[in-house]
Amino acid sequence: MMSLLDDINWPSDIKKLKIDELYKLSDEIRSFLIQSVSKTGGHLASNLGVVELTIALHRVFNMPTDKIIWDVGHQSYVHKMLTGRKNKFNTLRKYGGLSGFPKPAESPYDVFAAGHSSTSISAALGMAKARDLKNENYNVVAVIGDGALTGGLALEGLNEAGISNTKIIVVLNDNEMSISQNVGSIAAYLSKIRTDPAYLTFKDDLEMILKKIPAVGNNLYKGAERLKESLKYLVVQGMLFEEFGFTYLGPIDGHDIQKVSEVLERAKHKKGPVLVHVVTKKGKGYCFAEESPEIFHGVGPFEVETGENISLGRLTYSKAFGEEIVKAAENISNIVAITAAMPDGTGLNEFKKRFPERFFDVGIAEQHAVTFAAGLAASGLKPIFAVYSTFLQRAYDQIIHDVCLQNLPVMFAIDRAGIVGEDGETHQGVFDIAYLRSIPNITILSPKDIIEFKNMLRWCFKYEKPVAIRYPRGGDININFSTYDEIIKGKWEVISDGNDIAILSVGRMVQFSYGVLNRLKNNNINATLINCRFIKPIDTIMLDKILQKFKIVFTIEDGLITGGFGSGVLEYAMDKKYNCRIIRLGFPDEFIPHGSPGILYKKYGLDTDGIYEKILMNI
Repeated sequence: MMSLLDDINWPSDIKKLKIDELYKLSDEIRSFLIQSVSKTGGHLASNLGVVELTIALHRVFNMPTDKIIWDVGHQSYVHKMLTGRKNKFNTLRKYGGLSGFPKPAESPYDVFAAGHSSTSISAALGMAKARDLKNENYNVVAVIGDGALTGGLALEGLNEAGISNTKIIVVLNDNEMSISQNVGSIAAYLSKIRTDPAYLTFKDDLEMILKKIPAVGNNLYKGAERLKESLKYLVVQGMLFEEFGFTYLGPIDGHDIQKVSEVLERAKHKKGPVLVHVVTKKGKGYCFAEESPEIFHGVGPFEVETGENISLGRLTYSKAFGEEIVKAAENISNIVAITAAMPDGTGLNEFKKRFPERFFDVGIAEQHAVTFAAGLAASGLKPIFAVYSTFLQRAYDQIIHDVCLQNLPVMFAIDRAGIVGEDGETHQGVFDIAYLRSIPNITILSPKDIIEFKNMLRWCFKYEKPVAIRYPRGGDININFSTYDEIIKGKWEVISDGNDIAILSVGRMVQFSYGVLNRLKNNNINATLINCRFIKPIDTIMLDKILQKFKIVFTIEDGLITGGFGSGVLEYAMDKKYNCRIIRLGFPDEFIPHGSPGILYKKYGLDTDGIYEKILMNI
């Protein structure tokens, strides 16, 4: 049978198709996505849910003259397929291949880079304002999910756009999900709209009825104005967005290409800000993704027939965290757990089941999560905020102002620290050491392996001041350490004792560094390897001994060199006027692209081979 998708490469191609052909194309796109992502991994459920919506957008608007900004961007695969990149999907999220998120350097159809949520409305408003100031003429469309709408930045953007009188179209893709099930009052509000989709014309009906009353009708109408304005909040859907200053259109079936196209055409011709509310099903068209959209939100390679993940099962840091926090909560009654819409990814699902009254999912709202945790801590509880490194960046001011300034016992369990891999620049957790190290009152730990990680967690659960423990994605490499020192604040651990050089290594990099020791010995280089498990405070007693004894000291970390752990060692050495060379190994002052962690560690010389070669080059 002839495939429509074979001949579809650009938006102009879909404009030629009839409506029944567009539905056939939708089916083919879904099949393509399932087969392709099953091999590469990626964001599946979110993309399956926006197939018809994306087709309608490209059918109605003229990209790239018209601008479309995808919030988060994890749902932009169909957009990429329709804009000349279909044949590159075998390279999706691979080093040098197609990015899993919008990337302007990749295509002129990607007008704004994204990877974090809630940015689209603000960015779109900025583009719309620039268009007006330059007297240009094109449409600007922001596509945002209902999960991203819980982010404060999205509401800030709505607030400004609503009073701007600027022509901007916001498409609210409402699938009742972010990564996990949506929570909060905004989700409840959207649910109320979805369950009562009929338009209610209360205002017009009331005016007509009152004005028909002879003689007193107009006076009754004017007197009823206040009552009418109050009552319409009870009966008219979309009033939240209307009060923000938007013309509200919807809700409509996001899988009805004809209807979505018609409403988008209406939106094009309205003045000022417009919000189009479409309702979609995350994972649509693939039964396993429909049943478990949170599992198929971001997935590794899987078997299409069964939906089972192909990757080997092993103990991960996230799973170990989930096990330890449940054990701790059984004995420490004031422990509570917080997530920003990621109970599964951070390992908190079991805690959620066991201690539902002590579990808080605040939605995609990291700033709120941190200050909420501060309020809990100020009231005698021990809040633990489990969050990916890249997303904690969004709450930097709250860490400083609300937690550390008050020296409150909030624990930050920072998952996905260091190289994350395939999600690329927007998700690499390489900034946390630098952005946390400068904050007073905070203690920062990083474990050499999962066994030490568990020991550290038990220590952190009982620590009564701000503390952050950073740990990588996935599990350990095949390195087995024979001993584990007791966790004592600010104390490092000696892994090996040599006389030629010193290697000060942090977190997972201890495993890579350990693999270098025997190779160095074969070159008659005996190295001291230190597990610098406390990034802050540093172990000044041990560091003094190291700086006094060795002329060459290497620091190795899985974060940016700029402002990182090595910078702290260098600052200390300079302040104390030590006369030794300190060579810092880590990631350079640039954004780290997408690709497998193994390839990226190798590219930047931070795998075992790279560390070995850099040491030889500098001695």
